[in-house]
Amino acid sequence: MTITVDIPVIETEDLILRGYDEADFEAFAAFGTSDRAAFVGGPHSRWDSWRAFMAGIGHWALRGYGMWMIEHRATGSVAGRVGMILNDGWDEPELGWHIYDGFEGKGYAYQAALAARAHAARHFGLDGVISYIDATNTRSLRLADRLGAKHERDGTVISTPCQVWRHPRIGEAAA
Repeated sequence: MTITVDIPVIETEDLILRGYDEADFEAFAAFGTSDRAAFVGGPHSRWDSWRAFMAGIGHWALRGYGMWMIEHRATGSVAGRVGMILNDGWDEPELGWHIYDGFEGKGYAYQAALAARAHAARHFGLDGVISYIDATNTRSLRLADRLGAKHERDGTVISTPCQVWRHPRIGEAAA
């Protein structure tokens, strides 16, 4: 059996959402091994970061959708990841985002999440998705609110308490 991974490219004013390149791993690992990864199950070892990096590629192959690498258009630097994930044991597909050090506070997470959410609704049939957010992750809570998502319920993901935020369907979204 041949497995191919065709990851679409999405461009915004400041960003390019694209597939994975091995050169992206250093930025991915720097995030994964740092305290910044605390809200996504980290910090992780470099080895666990490698496994997560490879799982990101595998998610696209298995499900036909996943998380994109975020490239900052002006510099070519890797600014984070954004996209749809559905891991084992999760209720439904989630819109997730990770913004790397030096790229936060510039509106890139909002720009990337809007683009990923719209693409997923139109091309993957993933509309009105959720985001799992730690109740103490104030940045992600503010972003979810800015994206028009609403706190739907409290829940758990990977045995960790969280809030479940529901995103508007594309037809309902102001964006």
